[in-house]
Amino acid sequence: MTRVAIAGLGAIGRVLARRLYDGIPGLTLACASVRDRAKAQAWLERERIVCPLVDLAAMPDHADLAVECAPAAVIEDICRPMLEAGKTVMVLSAGALLARPHLIALAREKGGQIIVPTGALLGLDAVTAAAEGQISSVRMTTRKPPNGLVGAPYLTANGISVEGLNTPKRVFSGNAREAAAGFPANVNVAAALSLAGIGPERTTIEIWADPTIDRNCHSIEIEADSARFSFTIENVPSENPKTGKITALSVLAALRKLHAPLRVGT
Repeated sequence: MTRVAIAGLGAIGRVLARRLYDGIPGLTLACASVRDRAKAQAWLERERIVCPLVDLAAMPDHADLAVECAPAAVIEDICRPMLEAGKTVMVLSAGALLARPHLIALAREKGGQIIVPTGALLGLDAVTAAAEGQISSVRMTTRKPPNGLVGAPYLTANGISVEGLNTPKRVFSGNAREAAAGFPANVNVAAALSLAGIGPERTTIEIWADPTIDRNCHSIEIEADSARFSFTIENVPSENPKTGKITALSVLAALRKLHAPLRVGT
């Protein structure tokens, strides 16, 4: 059995806790770590889920794998203890990894592993395959309902408002590294795409606040020596408008693959 810890019991963490506690072959819910223990304990009791709440530093004592479902600012506190112990961390805040290459180096040194699941994107298998050859360009366009972008540091720093829009508004154009820094809760998909492909400097992205849609939409175009391909996904937001419902399901699919007798996809 792989013992799984969950760091954060928000929109994603609660889905994982429920499904893990109900049972997934080869996996067991070992513990969770949260900022507000009283709130988390009340939710666990309402859901009739038995799960100890522990400090982040104690997770390696309880678990073999930790899933990061917390704000990007605490990724270091989540990853470092697990990686120091030679264990595995599944990271959803992929953008935070771009500024912390030392965590990848720590995983290499200690024999641990960082897993970035597909999350709210699709087609990463094709991108990683193309990256074994030569990729010449990766272009991404993200469109979100305005309330999914409110509070992004880039918007605040540049005095860009997305309130009261009647038509789509482009709020950012640049590379994936810049996007991850300016929109840490919004475009982890761009960081994951860049890690799978040609890196954050060469992966370009536009971000639009679009009041005409009610889903988080991502379109990607890839030019490579092995293939030319494009794909689009429209994700239904979760209770947290910054995150799509499919993100939690992507984590569950990745966890299920750990012990599956048949594993489909790279």
